[in-house]
Amino acid sequence: MTSQVLEDLKEEDEEEEEDEEGCVNPTEVKMSQIVMPCHCNHRQELSVGQLLKWMDSTACLSAERHDGSLCVTASMDDIHFEHTISVGQVVNIRAKVNRAFNTSMEVGIHVSCEDLFSDRHWRVCHSYATFVTQRTNTGQKVKLRPVAPQTQREHVEYSVAAERRRVRMLHSDIVKELLSSGSVEQADSSAVCSGMAAEKTRVESVELVLPPHANHQVNTFGGQIMAWMVNVATIAASRLCQAHPTLRAIDMFTFRGPSQVGDRLLLRAIVNNAFKNSLEVGVRAEAYQEEGPNRHINSAFMTFEVLDDSGKPCTLPRIRPEPLEGERRFQEATARKKIRLDRKYIISRKQSEVPLSVPWDLRNQVYLSYNNVSALKMLAARKNWRLSTEKDKVRLYTLEQKSTLSFRVEAEVDVPAHRAFCLLAELSNRTSWDMHYKKCELILGVDDDDFIYRVVTPSVRQAAGGSPTSTNPGEGVLQDFILLASRRKPCGPGDPYVIALRSVSLATHPPFEGYNRGEVLCAGFTILETNNNMSLISYYNQASPEVLPYISTDIAGLSSSFYHTFCSCSQYLSRKGQPEVTGNYGAANTNSPTYLLSEVVHSTPL
Repeated sequence: MTSQVLEDLKEEDEEEEEDEEGCVNPTEVKMSQIVMPCHCNHRQELSVGQLLKWMDSTACLSAERHDGSLCVTASMDDIHFEHTISVGQVVNIRAKVNRAFNTSMEVGIHVSCEDLFSDRHWRVCHSYATFVTQRTNTGQKVKLRPVAPQTQREHVEYSVAAERRRVRMLHSDIVKELLSSGSVEQADSSAVCSGMAAEKTRVESVELVLPPHANHQVNTFGGQIMAWMVNVATIAASRLCQAHPTLRAIDMFTFRGPSQVGDRLLLRAIVNNAFKNSLEVGVRAEAYQEEGPNRHINSAFMTFEVLDDSGKPCTLPRIRPEPLEGERRFQEATARKKIRLDRKYIISRKQSEVPLSVPWDLRNQVYLSYNNVSALKMLAARKNWRLSTEKDKVRLYTLEQKSTLSFRVEAEVDVPAHRAFCLLAELSNRTSWDMHYKKCELILGVDDDDFIYRVVTPSVRQAAGGSPTSTNPGEGVLQDFILLASRRKPCGPGDPYVIALRSVSLATHPPFEGYNRGEVLCAGFTILETNNNMSLISYYNQASPEVLPYISTDIAGLSSSFYHTFCSCSQYLSRKGQPEVTGNYGAANTNSPTYLLSEVVHSTPL
């Protein structure tokens, strides 16, 4: 683990401890287990299957603590195992309910490891599980009571949980769309033909579900099913690499149905594809009685590596798929790998990295949109915002975090939230009321929620005293932005409407001659319904220290451009908000009334 990673984890843990000091989450469940030889593989490392059992058990207890009734695992999000755990070390698992929807709830699971002799702690993995309650005797679903977040971290998880739920619902379609678009590169046919036949890696095993394998509901324990699946997947991976593989990641999977004591569980595994340093194994679990058809319980895709003595991934042999079904699995594994790499690049990317923009293409659309919205929600949920300036109930707040300065401008307007959202989503009308918008063109309407725009604004130059000022129209070099605008309606009561903005790069729209290409890190609006059909509109922008001079006069109270901008926006909303708004409010896109501040702030490349 690098020193930077250790530092990041230490700061994250310290922030969480500080945030939760004195606060007790009623749904939180903690489990600590010392790793014994019976829990380990031949290398005296904790079996991932055993770890999954403990994780699922802890998460289930947390879900049941919130709901007060029996719960079952519906799905588990992607899990990436950062480190292995050895005999004698302690596994600490924390689980708590982040958010309850109508009939399902998300439980966050955090796994860390503790060395008792050196007093070291490090993170092993983090995941999110979805649980549902068992139906009533009449077959009706149980409606869950809402979660009341208390700490800053809980507010962040609560807010972003809605976006994660959206990604889960789209997950099964992502690979299909990627394959149908022809975005998956074909493998080197000569290398594939010389590889090992995939059939040689096929594993089939049957497990009889006995009472020790059942949970307190007399259903087969979800963690036990996952453990059996890991076992057959490990055997399949070993047959290809002829070595002892290490499980690195499990893709999101969903439990399709229950299994009970007395069922036979048929587990099938095969290597779908092998890459240079990793391989993917597909596993399918089916349940059956002595008589009757097989029932599909679960499918999962697991990524393995083989490590050398220094802990570096080894080069792996290639795989030769069988015709038809094998070729389909081969291509889908390639698509899933591309999605994993894109997702890792987008979500794990540091906000301070330059350039700020991320390349846009079809395969990263879902996760780039997710990152866009979740980044804004996380910024909005931060605490320690400081009021810098207030004029006629228009307030300017700032938040300093290490290398970034964030600001928030908010005011209440006499327009219903849904109307304000529809109007602000019509970015094409921005030029009619915002002098900082010289031009706004829709480049791509991705879907109903995401749009990409090119926005042209006046330049910002250095004034005589060294302070930046906006030029008059026609002066200086114009600047433009390629913006992804992602909009979301509320997922539940108390949720705001969201309009999130960030820069992306398009191969079809490189920097134009005669323009300075600006970049937006994280910006956008939240619109919250208040009393008497009014709306609290908040605009957020996150900037680096290099752009601090561009808004320092507003923050210091020496000017009030933020106030005049918001007034202009408020007048526009009040004027247009009375008649009913019709049509597709995404036809032009979502942007912020005071987002002109965003462009003033980012008028020079960061």
